[in-house]
Amino acid sequence: MGKKGNKKSAEHKERVAAKQSKKAAKSEKKSKTKGRDADSDVEDADLDSILAQYAEEQAKFLKVTEVVSGPPTPRSSATVLGSPSNRNEILVYGGEYFDGTLATFFNNLFVYNIDKAEWKEVTSPNSPLPRSGHAWCRGGNTGGVYLFGGEFSSPKQGTFYHYNDFWHLDPSTREWTRIETKGKGPPARSGHRMTYYKDTWLLRLTPPAADAPSNAAPAVRWERRKKPANSPNPPRAGATMAYHKGRGIMFGGVHDVELSEEGIDSEFFDTLFAWNTDRNRFFPLSLRRPRAAGKKQLANQAKARDRSKATEEELLENLRALEAKRGAGGEDNDDEMLLSTPKPEEEPVEPEKPSVVRFEMPHRRFNAQLAVQDDTLFIFGGTFEKGDREFTFNDMYSIDLVKLDGVKEVFYNEPGNWHLLNEDESDDEMDEDEDEEDDDEEEEGDTMSLDTPSPAPTDATVPSVTQEMEQLEVEEQEGEPSVQDSRPQPRPFESLREFFSRTSEEWQKVLMETLKERGVGLEKNVKELRKDAFSMAEEKWWDSREEIMALEDEQEAAGIGEVVSMADRTENAGGAGRRR
Repeated sequence: MGKKGNKKSAEHKERVAAKQSKKAAKSEKKSKTKGRDADSDVEDADLDSILAQYAEEQAKFLKVTEVVSGPPTPRSSATVLGSPSNRNEILVYGGEYFDGTLATFFNNLFVYNIDKAEWKEVTSPNSPLPRSGHAWCRGGNTGGVYLFGGEFSSPKQGTFYHYNDFWHLDPSTREWTRIETKGKGPPARSGHRMTYYKDTWLLRLTPPAADAPSNAAPAVRWERRKKPANSPNPPRAGATMAYHKGRGIMFGGVHDVELSEEGIDSEFFDTLFAWNTDRNRFFPLSLRRPRAAGKKQLANQAKARDRSKATEEELLENLRALEAKRGAGGEDNDDEMLLSTPKPEEEPVEPEKPSVVRFEMPHRRFNAQLAVQDDTLFIFGGTFEKGDREFTFNDMYSIDLVKLDGVKEVFYNEPGNWHLLNEDESDDEMDEDEDEEDDDEEEEGDTMSLDTPSPAPTDATVPSVTQEMEQLEVEEQEGEPSVQDSRPQPRPFESLREFFSRTSEEWQKVLMETLKERGVGLEKNVKELRKDAFSMAEEKWWDSREEIMALEDEQEAAGIGEVVSMADRTENAGGAGRRR
């Protein structure tokens, strides 16, 4: 963020105050005022006429069309979701872009094909009107995607309009349908959250209101969770989260501190956390570089290269012998002619552009949109501030939540006026370097050479991952009593398949005992029992994932590879090998 002394100006403080007053005005008026000039910044802009023009333009589309396009243009407060009908697609809808003067709202639907790395833009005659700050979610057993609410404003943001309409999107046909609800539904709003639970759509209101869960079937009870003992510090706003197999994946955010009357100082984050919903614990997720190949693996690769080289030489020898035989015989044989006939030159195929993979998180930001599809996290857009300037990111990244083997760049376009941010950061870095040089000149005594390695931290100074985990367990014991889990535990470097293969019988016993305790009949066959046992093992594997990865990182740092128990090695060994 630059130097701490570089405070935000009084103008920025006025901008923050204007934002707060603008939000207050939105909630009080519900923003349906009328006027003449749609582009004016007065409170009487005719939003109804603006939206009517949008609807008229929308009606010109005679059918749903889908064309290959580039990625979405820069936008914030859009929604991103993994398609419930196609595990190879990511859906992006709506959003707004503010260039410092005018606000533009969108209602186009973009579909990203993960395997093809291809974007398509969808237009429809019955698409919802432009909006941002809306919420949508999967439809569960009913299928499709459901959308509610959002906001729209005049170009200069003088007046606002909030929606309370409810929509259904069929992700297969790309068709939108407006749903007319019976009775009084939730009032218009934006910035809310929505999810699907069995037969009930739940709206998470901001702030919470009396109609939070409505028409619940089955009954839904709101529960306030105890604050996790190890929640990210400092606290942050604008952090976003997506659900993945019993845990919430959280990224980014901003922490504002009011330093003085001159303004506020903001700290932005690019950290990734996993919140375990059952244990109510946060675990930092760090990128992991691929492990270097061991000596045995390198030797096998060298042998494979030697074998392929020998095979190639043998084929060339056979070809030369066949050609020599044809030349000596003087008679043309069709099969031999095929060997000597030169093939027509093929047009060079342009190789696919390799994906950019980095081992650092995307630039720090807040209000990024997250979606999970098939164990892969997608990060779309977001906002960053520097001084009085606001930058809307126009990029998208993906992270494999199982391997965490880098950040893959789906697309990246430099934000407008991005050079201003880079210039400011470089100036700040130069100032910091100058300050450090001045400090170095004041210090007395010998300085460390650049070639001299820094002393390695000792266990007495830096706690290990194991010590941190033990500390968490102590905190848990001091707080709420924990139940000892006697079920099989995954081991470091053990895949889900290996874990279940090793513990299959134990999980089947756990399943049988659970069914017996619940008084459920044991009519299931062996295949069904094994399937349910695998589901339990999979849940446990994911539940322990962060802790196991922390142990793996600690073992790798200590130069320890995969750990195999003597019992397993003895069972799988034979003859003299059992005694080794």
